[in-house]
Amino acid sequence: MTTNTESPKSGSLRDRLHPTITAVANVIEHVWQTELSLDPYQMPEDLGYVEGTLEGEKLIIENRCYQTREFRKIHLELAQVGSALDILHCVMFPRSSFALPMFGSDLVAGRGQLSMAIADLSPVMDDRVLPASYDDALSALPELVFGQERTFPSWGTIFSSHCLFVRPENAQEGEQIVTRVGDFLRIHCQQARAIEPTRDTAEMAAIEMGQRRYCQQQLQNDKTRRVLEKAFGADWADRYMTTVLFDVL
Repeated sequence: MTTNTESPKSGSLRDRLHPTITAVANVIEHVWQTELSLDPYQMPEDLGYVEGTLEGEKLIIENRCYQTREFRKIHLELAQVGSALDILHCVMFPRSSFALPMFGSDLVAGRGQLSMAIADLSPVMDDRVLPASYDDALSALPELVFGQERTFPSWGTIFSSHCLFVRPENAQEGEQIVTRVGDFLRIHCQQARAIEPTRDTAEMAAIEMGQRRYCQQQLQNDKTRRVLEKAFGADWADRYMTTVLFDVL
């Protein structure tokens, strides 16, 4: 394993990924830049850009992180394993004073074929339902039709009824994914900007508990852990998953 503490040049990996993944990464950063006031987020120096080897293929991981008034951390990860695997992972972690859902999105492509795409605004409060303003805005979006919807894993109880979870079949469905990720993000950012932070300690504790539950469920994703363990070892994989991907409050 090798690590690089300097930020990679913009687009250095992104432009080599599956076109839909590249397009989703671009729309995520475009919405962030236009809808939010971004500040840098300090990541561990050795985890921002990482190189390694997995089954003879070069593994590259690039991370970009920011913070805002509303979000303690917004994270976009892009990764590639040679010509075998392209990955996008994105999560937005609200501050404990903002009662907001968790935006998350993951895309995976293998050998040039997009095999999985998921995007959701996941409720974190005890009632496990989205705020009415979110539900109304999401319900008003045009319906999208995909040929292959995927089945949620056993830990997927964190996702909302609006969750997009599909195996895209063609370029048109890829474009629909890009559109829907942009829709979710714009709604999320606009809703976040419109609310005031709470100072109620009980509500803040409930928000923190909801985020911990979300992270704990996501950490049950054995596929991600197995890839990282094969490339970097169990200790490194655990540190990366709990420090970069799903750092629990």
